[in-house]
Amino acid sequence: MIKTLSGMGIRSEHAYIGGFASIGLSVLSYFISRKASKNHPESKAQSDRWGLYVGEWAPTFFALGVALKLEEHDPS
Repeated sequence: MIKTLSGMGIRSEHAYIGGFASIGLSVLSYFISRKASKNHPESKAQSDRWGLYVGEWAPTFFALGVALKLEEHDPS
């Protein structure tokens, strides 16, 4: 799969940018969801879930970035 991604032109930098973007998106989605639920205090749990859901993408992107970096430096 990593060879395929690399062959498609996806570089490790793209995956790292995706990881950092997902961290920012996690914070943003938490606060947007929080603001939208101000009139409904029971919706705080939903805000937490949105932030955590998007935040869990970051480790995946960073792991893909490391794998792609190893692929880029593989001499074979």
